[in-house]
Amino acid sequence: MNSTIDRSEDSRRLHHIGGMGDWLTVHRRQRPDQTALIFEGLHESYAQLDERCNRLAQALASRGAQKGDRVAALLLNGNPFIEALFACAKLGALFVPINYRLSPGEIHFILEDASARVLFYHDDFAATVENARADSPVEHAIIVPRGTAGAGPGDERYESLLEAGEDRNPDVEIDQNDACLMMYTSGTTGRPKGAILSHGNMTWHCVNTLLSPAEVKTDDVVLTVAPLFHIGGLNIFSVPALHRGATVVLHAQFDPVATLASIAQERASMLFMVPAMWQALTQVPDFDRYDVTSLTTGLTGGAACPIPVIEFFQDRGINFIEGFGLTETAPSICVLESKDAVRKNGSVGKPLTLSTLQIFDAEHQPVAAGEIGELVVRGPSVFEGYWNRPEATAEAFANGWFHTGDLARVDEEGFFYIVDRKKDMLISGGENVYPTEVEQVLYRHPSIRDIAVLGVPDERWGEVALAVVVPEPGQHVTLEELRNFCRDQLASFKIPKQLIELDALPRTATGKVLKRELRAQAMESKPSD
Repeated sequence: MNSTIDRSEDSRRLHHIGGMGDWLTVHRRQRPDQTALIFEGLHESYAQLDERCNRLAQALASRGAQKGDRVAALLLNGNPFIEALFACAKLGALFVPINYRLSPGEIHFILEDASARVLFYHDDFAATVENARADSPVEHAIIVPRGTAGAGPGDERYESLLEAGEDRNPDVEIDQNDACLMMYTSGTTGRPKGAILSHGNMTWHCVNTLLSPAEVKTDDVVLTVAPLFHIGGLNIFSVPALHRGATVVLHAQFDPVATLASIAQERASMLFMVPAMWQALTQVPDFDRYDVTSLTTGLTGGAACPIPVIEFFQDRGINFIEGFGLTETAPSICVLESKDAVRKNGSVGKPLTLSTLQIFDAEHQPVAAGEIGELVVRGPSVFEGYWNRPEATAEAFANGWFHTGDLARVDEEGFFYIVDRKKDMLISGGENVYPTEVEQVLYRHPSIRDIAVLGVPDERWGEVALAVVVPEPGQHVTLEELRNFCRDQLASFKIPKQLIELDALPRTATGKVLKRELRAQAMESKPSD
């Protein structure tokens, strides 16, 4: 008997299991009346969600969108975000969510880099879109009304577009290797890169979630208040819930009181937020007036969570989990279970079932327990590569592993710890901030001779950017002046919140800033904030 498996044939079968769009088709058949989405009091069943996604996909196709095209979205959380995502999945287009906190220039770069032919936008962002889309590849813009802002010339209204489409699945063959989602992540050169996630990446991330302590069940109610344009808000619980056939409650934006009220009203059972958001909940004066007994699982990520916040929710019977991942890993690769949260505080936990983690030295060899090296990852949720960045992709996948750029260690029990960021990234309120990007803007300030940006601890945001400035002779730079200079060029979370002036920055003989030495100097000085 020949026991040899034809891996190429096996791979072909895997490819033909279809893509994300098929999930809704199945749920429509199996649980048509089950509530899929709740938003601002409106309930949308799986039958209704699938119909609307079909109509939207067909309408986009009739306007020239096809498999492989990029469809951008500048949207608040809400049904249109989810519908646009799954319509693109059915059509085979790449959905490109954009952080609406970015400046018009930053948004324009993404539209240009992605060659986005279609743009969905909430009318809240009409003025931003008007500036960002000028001289961009966008051919069709669809406005989603919320307020009174009018659509740009030639733009279509969302509901009108839906009415124009037919309720049938597009005749497009989708397999697991096809690209599905492109999320931009900041780069150390100041230019963000589009990380491409395939239908397979999205599917296997959901399977990984099902096998984890943060498993989503069919009867769960997931509350989503973190922004969907972030991989955490989108993929930690929201997409796995729709894969499973559960219910997702959406809030356009985060508000602590509204979050507690929604947990009580909708009997939400699962919630993901970054530590600053969880901390904001603890500061609601009458927290215990709200019935949160339905909330069985809370998950935090993006930064270390303070022990008092962890204990606050554990004391109320919530299974409080810490997660770790990256945009490029879809994102979850590690979880720290509630039972270990205090004992192993500072750890990101242990790998999920389908994620393989190693720590490599500079020669790409595994290090011993307790030693520090670069965290590398393998698994079916690891992304396909960076859009139009072959060199960056090749570097990221050196030796067949995805190199995260994080310096880490693992202890004797198998718990992983992130000890530093290899490329100096800081995380402020769950947002990635790369100092080089901020430095490039500040170098253009006429009163600044030299500049370095560091991440420093902050009680509210986890970390904030500290600008260490060397002024031009006879000049002085105030924090307010520096922040005003940045406002039109950087998102607010990237703008330094503290400032220190020095006579010179410590540098190597080759001109590289010695950031460890600089950090020590900065800690001895009193920053203005």
